[in-house]
Amino acid sequence: MTLILWAVLGYLLGSVPFGMIIARLLGLGDLRNIGSGNIGATNVLRTGSRPAALATLLLDSGKGAAAVLLARYFAGDTAAILAGGAAYLGHCFPVWLGFRGGKGVATFLGTLIALHWPLGLGACAIWLLAAALGRISSLSALLAAAFSPILAWAMGRFDLIPVSLFMAVLIFIRHRTNISRLLDGSEPRIGRK
Repeated sequence: MTLILWAVLGYLLGSVPFGMIIARLLGLGDLRNIGSGNIGATNVLRTGSRPAALATLLLDSGKGAAAVLLARYFAGDTAAILAGGAAYLGHCFPVWLGFRGGKGVATFLGTLIALHWPLGLGACAIWLLAAALGRISSLSALLAAAFSPILAWAMGRFDLIPVSLFMAVLIFIRHRTNISRLLDGSEPRIGRK
């Protein structure tokens, strides 16, 4: 029962649409009608407000981390893993927005950092390296996600393989249109409109 409670709390925390809240508070408009329609930091950046995008990035990654850290403190590691996975699910499919949320890269990275910081930093390093070399944000996210279960295995954190695999699969599902554009060469590069 405790594990179910932490999964529900993680989901609810993850489903807080910080990008939407920040955009509305700053008068930037409804993110669902801007750019990709996504509620995450990348689409907030399309409004032209870097501070709003940075705040969204930090809050979206922070909500995954907070779910993990709170659950671990009050209920242990298994609850932390469930809460982290549920927070990621909540970001992608928030009840408040008709289950139409973001792609969850920031929440994914924040969750991994809180679960096992070397794993999270490894995924961040893969994202940064891929972004520096390829200049394509979505490809960087896909590579970080794909390698996260492998990193968990290599670090001997077999308990984190299922949750990292779960989040990786969802990242690939949420990036379907990006994958199509990557395959036909039309995916935009970082810094280009």
